[in-house]
Order: sequence, then C-alpha cells, then structure tokens
Amino acid sequence: MGIVKARMPRREQPSLFDAPEALPPPRPDLVALAGSLPPAIRFGTSTWTYDGWAGDVYHRPYRGPQPAKRLEEYARYPLFRTVGIDSAFYDPPSEETLAAYGRALPSGFPCVSKVWDRITVKRFTRDPRWGKEAGQVNPDFLNAQLFKDAVLLPYSRAFKDHAGCFVFEFQPMHGRDLPDPLKWADQLDGFLKELPKDFRYAVELRNAELVHPIHGEVLKRNGVAHVFNSWTAMPTIGQQLQLSWVFPASFTVSRALLKPGRTFSEAVKQFQPYDRIREPAPDIRADLLKLIDEAIARRLEALIILGNRLEGNSPGTIRALTEAWEPSR
Repeated sequence: MGIVKARMPRREQPSLFDAPEALPPPRPDLVALAGSLPPAIRFGTSTWTYDGWAGDVYHRPYRGPQPAKRLEEYARYPLFRTVGIDSAFYDPPSEETLAAYGRALPSGFPCVSKVWDRITVKRFTRDPRWGKEAGQVNPDFLNAQLFKDAVLLPYSRAFKDHAGCFVFEFQPMHGRDLPDPLKWADQLDGFLKELPKDFRYAVELRNAELVHPIHGEVLKRNGVAHVFNSWTAMPTIGQQLQLSWVFPASFTVSRALLKPGRTFSEAVKQFQPYDRIREPAPDIRADLLKLIDEAIARRLEALIILGNRLEGNSPGTIRALTEAWEPSR
C-alpha cells in the first residue's frame, strides 16, 4: 500500500504592499504642497473606496471596497487631513467596524461622520430598505436617545480619538412635512440640548427655506457648526458666507458635493469612474478659498469635505484648491 501524502493548504503569498511600511513614499511635491496649508485647514473626501483613485491615492490592489484597508493608505496621502464616513448615514457602524478604522488611522486623525438617517429624515423615502415604513412619517425623527444609544455609544467605546464631528444631514422636506423656520428652530433646539457636550456636531440643511437667522441662533446656543454645503437646491457656499450667523461654533465644516442645480444621479452618470477632473467648478473653488480665508481669520479649524461628484475626482479638486491657495500667501 503506497504512502499517501497529506496535501498541505495553499498559503497566500503576501503582497509587496501589504504592510504600510512597504508602500511607496508619498510624492515629494504633494508633501511640499500640503506643508503650505495651515494645520487647522483639513481637506478630506466624501467616502474613500474608489477604484478610480488607483495610482494616485492607492497603490495596493483591492478586491471590493475593503474600507478599513484602503483607509490605511488614504491617511498616508499628504493632502488628506480628514475623511467623511458617509456610509454611516445608511446604518450606524458597529464597534468592530469602527475599531478596524481606528487601527488603520494615525492617532488623532479626525473623521466627519454622517448620522444615521433614521434620526434625520422626517419621512421615510420609497427606498426598499425601509420595507413597510417606506413613505411613512418617521417616528424616530430627532430622537436624541436613539442617537446616543445607536450612534454615539459605539463611537465613544471604539473611535472617540477619531470622532472629529457628527453631521446631521437633514434631507429635503416638502409640503406639510416642511416646518416654518420658527417651528424648525424649536424642534432642533430641543434635540441639540439633549446631546452630550464632549463631541462636536454640525447641521447640514437641504431646504433653503430653513436657512434663517433663527436657525443660526439655535446653532450658536448649542455650540453646533453650520455646514457650508454645495448641493442641488441650496444657496451657493458664497451666498452662505454672506450670512451673519454661519460661524456659530469653534470650528467649521464644509461639504462640497454637487454643483447647484445638478442632481446626484446626473453627476454619477457624468463623472464615473472618478479617475480625473472632468468639469472644473471655478465658482465653487473660489467660494471654498474664501471660506478658508475666513476660517483662518477667525482662527477656526475647518473640516472641508469634497465629493467626486463635484468635478469628477475629489483628490484632484483638493490638489487644485491647495495650489490655488498657496501662491497668494
């Protein structure tokens, strides 16, 4: 009877770039460019799992999103000083997920986390993920206890060092769902007063009707930042900068995601796979540079998030903004 040799399991060969120390060093020109910006000006992108960034931001091969592994490389890119965790809008990340993100990031690297839409949407959309609740009024709208239990608790346990800011993005409200500015201010004030003070918060409106001084008073009273957003049906960032109440906190936040007047689906169709700038937006860039100047003059930290769907490639937009700011200083 012959000897049967046991078949050993095949071992995966580690990639040359599996370890962070094996990655190529950051480009010297980007390191020098990043050094021209004050430390309190923090550029980052609206999420980060894009294959179109290969060769610029990413140098390792990835199979699927692999967000934690990509985040490790993302944080090495010299121009990135923050990142938007936008997926948290659809489902609060677990402690395990947040712990994996934390292991991938340098100490103190701040993240801008969107808050679960179960708390920020007045009426559920027709999205199939809502099941039988689709189209119904949301009973958990502005539920502070749910926010503390489902969102804040995992962050406080596993990610507090990286919880730069929570963004409450309020989706457009229509018809009877849209309150007048005074009622909105009362509702928002009641919610914000219940939040723990050891985290930072910002409010992003998607209804131009609610961009009102009384809304600003609520933000100031609670130490909450206004989000300067570039979105379909909102005033431009430049128009928002002209308002007297838009710096109510000790920091500021901007999310430049879409050119006003353009829908999300139109931008996706036009700009995928997000590998290069396809349509520069000079007016929005100029507004963002004004915002940077204002933040510096006020000595505020500025968390400035750029989306691929603004121009086609958010790392390229950040590079262009940094280059445009540098020569004037």
